[in-house]
Amino acid sequence: MSVLDARVINTKQGLEIYSDLIENSEITKVHIPTLNTPFYEIQFGIGYYLLRKEKYYDRQKNYFKILMSPDLESIILQETKTESLFAVKSTEEREATKKLLAEWFIQTNVYKEVITQSINQIKKGNIWVGGDVEDRLEAIKFLEKLMVLTTEDVKNASMKTPQFKTQRIS
Repeated sequence: MSVLDARVINTKQGLEIYSDLIENSEITKVHIPTLNTPFYEIQFGIGYYLLRKEKYYDRQKNYFKILMSPDLESIILQETKTESLFAVKSTEEREATKKLLAEWFIQTNVYKEVITQSINQIKKGNIWVGGDVEDRLEAIKFLEKLMVLTTEDVKNASMKTPQFKTQRIS
């Protein structure tokens, strides 16, 4: 029997309970730099339980992105436009979530496993990341770099919120 590693964040919504289980994490997007979007990008989905103050629980899955510079030297954490892991949280709760990612998530077996699975899928040609072998090699290099991110890398990362386009209604 193995011991389950888990973390808890106390938010105004209730207690968010994160556990190191493979079904709680997924990669939903891998992007390599292009002329229009010059960063490497990966989107993670993280499942957790939300214990509400009314004493019931709800399973949630929310998302965040890691953007990496073209030289693979610096990262930015980015919220997603919908179902963001950082949404509807106070400044303190957002910092606690960032700390969770830095001190726990990137160190978990699940994080390493989902990245390894994506690398294997790219090698097999099952994930489309671009048009040719060079694009696949770039994506693999990016994913391998993510495997060695440190707590300090994530703690020092800036946070970016998505830009919403507004339309004028006349």
